[in-house]
Amino acid sequence: QVQLVESGGELVQPGGSLRLSCVGSGRPFSDYAIGWFRQAPGKEREFVAAISRAGTRTEYAASVRRRFTISRDNAKNTAYLQMNTLKPEDTAAYFCAARLTVTGALLLSENDYPNWGQGTQVTVSS
Repeated sequence: QVQLVESGGELVQPGGSLRLSCVGSGRPFSDYAIGWFRQAPGKEREFVAAISRAGTRTEYAASVRRRFTISRDNAKNTAYLQMNTLKPEDTAAYFCAARLTVTGALLLSENDYPNWGQGTQVTVSS
C-alpha cells in the first residue's frame, strides 16, 4: 500500500497554467503505475492521464491532449500533472491514483487503481 497526497490546485484564470504534484510514501514509488483523474460537480470521475512505472509511456484523455503533460520523478517519490491553456471545463477535483505492478502497463480505468489521494481542487474562472 502507498499513501498519496496531491497539492497545487487553486483558482486560475482561463488560459493560465498550473502544476499538480502527487507525493507517495510507504512503498517504492517506482513500483507503481500512476494515473490522474478528475471529477466535476454532478459528474462521474473521468480519466485524465496515466504514466508507466519508469515514465517511458504516457496516455491522455482527448480533452487534455496537447495541453496537459504527466511526468514523474521516482527519486522524489512524486508524479506531476502540468496543465497549460486551462479552460473553464477543466474545473474539477483532481485525484492521483497508484497501482502496484510488475509490468510497464498503462492503466486507464479508475477500477484499475486501489490507492487514491484525497484530491486537490482546480477552479478555472475569471
